[in-house]
Amino acid sequence: DNHIVGVVGVAQDVTESSKNERAIKAMANELRQLVDTANAPIFGIDVHGDVNEWNDKTAEITGYKKEEAFSKPLVSTFIVPKLRHSVQEVLDNALHGNETSNYELEFETKSGETRYLLVNATTRRDAESNIVGVVGVAQDVTESSKNERAIKAMANELRQLVDTANAPIFGIDIDGNVNEWNDKTAEITGYSRDEAFDKPLVSTFIVKNLRQSVQDVLDNALKGNETSNYELEFRTKSHEIRYLLVNATTRRDVENNIVGVVGVAQDVTETAKRDRAVAAMARELRQLVDNANAP
Repeated sequence: DNHIVGVVGVAQDVTESSKNERAIKAMANELRQLVDTANAPIFGIDVHGDVNEWNDKTAEITGYKKEEAFSKPLVSTFIVPKLRHSVQEVLDNALHGNETSNYELEFETKSGETRYLLVNATTRRDAESNIVGVVGVAQDVTESSKNERAIKAMANELRQLVDTANAPIFGIDIDGNVNEWNDKTAEITGYSRDEAFDKPLVSTFIVKNLRQSVQDVLDNALKGNETSNYELEFRTKSHEIRYLLVNATTRRDVENNIVGVVGVAQDVTETAKRDRAVAAMARELRQLVDNANAP
């Protein structure tokens, strides 16, 4: 008679799958919280290069809130101009599955400062393993990077001071081969830096009668026993003799290991020549007096 007499329910027990979904959702929420509150900057892009991940630490470091960063092109918005091409290459590689570790990039902050980040660029994939973007997990190395740059700048400045000093400065490694030869030393000896480097200092540039004593001075300095105001005679490329008054100083690396000797010198050639001329004249006068035929 087609009268409705009740309702029948056909069911499927989804308890386990529902539990799994809830567990997955809880895990996702936990991971989201971990990312957002991590003490490391974490940011990411989609396949178009636009920001789709920007955790609290990234916001703190850059000064841009998540809402300000999202959907903006990462490279052109946040990376300093000189690095944009190389950073784009790193991201493009990651979007092709080729990840990069410990890549240093420079973020431009909202206040116009630069922050240095050491980044691992990791390919991001969906559940079907399709590439959907890149996530960068970074370390803020701004302070250490600034220190390194300051040290490098100081080293460059010291190198320039050594090279252009008005005093001859030369050095040897632990094998006695030249590894320091400034412009003044090149000028005095006639040997360019390229000609002098890696040559044995004593046998190449020191006059024969002084080689043993100079070797002793260098050997002592290589043991930490330095010598001041030692006069040595350099043989120039044109076979002249230049007299140098040298302080032989032990050279050490950052672990305080002895790695060579550096000599800071004063060219006393003219003075030495005058002294020798005076000494020769004195000897000659003494001889004349001693051999004179008069009382």
